Order: sequence, then C-alpha cells, then structure tokens
Amino acid sequence: MDIQFVAQIDASADVVAFPVRKGEAAKLGALLGAAAAQARFEGAAGGIAETAALDGAQAKRLLLVGIGDGTTHDLERGGAALTAKLQTSGVTSVHVDFASAGQSDEEDVLAFAMGARLRDWRIDTYRTRLADTAKSSLKTVVIASPAGDLSARWGRYSAVADGVALTQTLVAEPPNILYPESFVERCQHLTDLGVELEVLDERQMKALGMGALLGVAQGSTRPPRLLAMRWNGGNPGEAPVVFVGKGVTFDTGGISLKPGPGMDMMKWDMGGAGAVAGAIKAIAGRKAKANVVGVVGLVENMPDGNAMRPGDIVTTLSGQTVEVLNTDAEGRLVLCDAIAWAQKAYDPKVIVDLATLTGAMVISLGHEYAGVFANDDDLAAKLLDAGEASGNKLWRFPLSPAYDKLIDSPIADMKNIGPREGGSITAAQFLKRYVDEGVAWAHLDIAGVAWADKDGPVYGKGATGYGVRLLDRFIADHHEG
Repeated sequence: MDIQFVAQIDASADVVAFPVRKGEAAKLGALLGAAAAQARFEGAAGGIAETAALDGAQAKRLLLVGIGDGTTHDLERGGAALTAKLQTSGVTSVHVDFASAGQSDEEDVLAFAMGARLRDWRIDTYRTRLADTAKSSLKTVVIASPAGDLSARWGRYSAVADGVALTQTLVAEPPNILYPESFVERCQHLTDLGVELEVLDERQMKALGMGALLGVAQGSTRPPRLLAMRWNGGNPGEAPVVFVGKGVTFDTGGISLKPGPGMDMMKWDMGGAGAVAGAIKAIAGRKAKANVVGVVGLVENMPDGNAMRPGDIVTTLSGQTVEVLNTDAEGRLVLCDAIAWAQKAYDPKVIVDLATLTGAMVISLGHEYAGVFANDDDLAAKLLDAGEASGNKLWRFPLSPAYDKLIDSPIADMKNIGPREGGSITAAQFLKRYVDEGVAWAHLDIAGVAWADKDGPVYGKGATGYGVRLLDRFIADHHEG
C-alpha cells in the first residue's frame, strides 16, 4: 500500500473518508450528519458509516471513520478500520480529509496512516481460486491535512510497518515452506539494510556444545540453524542490546506428542524468532542509532527413531545439564543455548527473549497481554511502558528462588518441566539459570498474542506481528542517543 500526504483533497476524488472524533458527528453538516445518525455512528474508534453524494455528474462515496478520543491507539484503529472496509471493495484509492477531524497535528495523521498500513497485510500466496471480489484492490491512501507533506517523517513509520509485515509473513507460512534453512534465507535481504548475518550450522553448534538445542532438533530431517542478525547503528564498541527468539518452525511435541486437533497451528511456534527478525528489519530500516543484535534458534521438533526421549539428559552450552521429562517443553531448551551463545559472542548488558513458550500463559492472560519476567526492575518498567505505547501490551509475572526447587532434578542440574501449577513461571526460572551475573534480562512469553482467531485493532485474523513495535519502541526510547 502506498501512503501519500497532501495539503488538500483532490476535487476529483470519488472516495473520501472523514475522520471523526467521538461525540463530534453532529458537526459534520446535514448530509454527513444524517448518515451518522442513520448508522448510529458516534465516532467510536474503528466505527464506520457511509453514504453517497452527487457532485455534478460524479458520484462520490463518503465514509465517516471513528477515531475515538484521538489517542494514538484510537487513530491507528481508525486507519485500520478504513483499510479493512475498503481492502477488497474494488476501490483502488481513498482520500482522507483530516481537516474535518478538528484539531489534528502531524502525530495524529501519522498514527492514522500507520493503522491503515498495518491492516493492509494479508497472505494470499497459496489461494489459487481466489475470486476477484475477494482480492485486495486498495492500493493508495492519500491523506490531506494542515500539516501538508509528511513523507520525510513517514519513512520511519513505514520501516516499522515493513518489520511487522515480515514477522506476520514468517509466522503465517506453512511448515513445509518455512523451516530452519528457509527462515535463514528469508532474512538474507536484511543485508541490503546494512544488517550483518552470521549462521551456525549443526556441525558448528555441536562443536560448541549446544546439546539442548540440538537435542530438540535431532528427530527432524530438517537441520537446525542459529541465526544472528547484527545492526551496528550506535557508538562503535558499545555493547549491543540482544533480542533472542524461539524459532521452533513446527512443534509436534516430539515423543511427548501433542493431540492431533489444532496441531497445524504449531507452525507459529516460531513467533518469537519471527518477532526478532521483524524488529531487526524495523530498526535497521529506520537507521536506528543503536547497536542491536537478534539471535534466533531455529529447529523443528519431530517424533522419530532418533528423537530425544523423555528421561534423556542433555548438556547445554553453559555446561549445565538438563533432565528432559517432556519433549514438548522444548522451547526453553532452544532458548537456553541461544542465550548462552549470545552472551559469549556479544557480551551484552541487556537481553530480551521472546517465545511462544507455555500454554499456561494463555490460561493466565488470554489473548490481550503477553507475560514479562525480568531480573531487573528498571528493564521491566521500560518494557511495560514500551508495550503500552506500542499497543503490544505486557503484564509482569514474578520470579523467585522459591520456584527453583520445582525444577530441581534428582539426577541432573535441573529438569525441563515443573508441576502443572505456575508453568509459565517455572519456564522463566529455567531460563534465568542461563543468564550471566550483571546482565539485565527479560523473558516475554507471547504464546497468547502471536496469533489471533479474530480481527484485532490493527491486524486481521491470523498472524499479529506482536513484538516488533514493542522492541522497536524500547530501542527508540531507551537506547538511541
């Protein structure tokens, strides 16, 4: 989708949208006011009402778009609603008249544009019989406002939207198309933005001693990969912020096989890795003045004659040993080696990992928030703030030595599962054991928010792109000069 900014509406525009704040529909004049009244439209964020009018011989389609109280999130929701309404309507271009929205500044216009752009993502790659009426037609959104041309500022927003779209595409791809090797290939284009890539193959990881990650991968014919994506936008030599993502491109549960119904959805068990890749694209795309590295552990977890068994003991890169009691608690085994490697390779002061880690998180928070665990209060507070600002909301959970005894093993240093209660917490406690002293670390369990079964504020049903805007905002607010 092409977003354009102009000073005023083109008189020839045949589809025009008017952003309307909550409670201000009465100010629209007779025609639009009547349309609002008939549709019971009051300007609530994301609400739409429409009518038609004749301008000489030309018929015009007029839409009212609710922007609520005019907050950033309300404006984004309004822009997204407009895209959703027109995406497959046959309309190719819509003009948005912000002069009708009352007092509107540049930030308002850009937020509306961002919502429109975010909602445009969809994946039709494998739909060979898609009816013409179901195909995306909307190509251009032209926004007129007193601020005039905002193209220079829009580049930053567009880069973040590109990152979100990358994540959504990676998460949505089927597992026969997206697997560890092809995930790496999908990230090769990041080098065009100045990102440095490093890839470790199975032989290299074995030589390093990544027994936990390799244990998860050993039941699959798809070889594992560890991918590091480095953006050097900050001061030379300054320690980078490291994002670590769980990249289980398909998760059967291994020998501890998941139930069949719904297993197809385990293609998005690489949502954490997808978010990290998208965040690096966003950060590099807008040329952030920060040093940031994304590290993703990429595996496929399959049952096989060579698969890891319940009862196996694996030795991690850190030297700690793990008794594997459930091969479906595999994400923490991938992450622990990726975290340990990232610390050795980059000596970071801050690590944030993201993972679709536990079903217990979905039970706790549903699909509105991701859970955050942190060993540093300041880091937790910054992430919570970034979550609110970006719309990728977080809720903090506790860490405590009291939970450690729940994952102590009688035969190894630890076991990879605890009891049924507190499952998300014991998973975080497991990861905490791999974080070096003095490193500020946070773990984001995004199991309930990486995929949606219904439309959201700025995304359609399916991959949400969760995490990209959160991580980008965190970097922008706290790690750029």
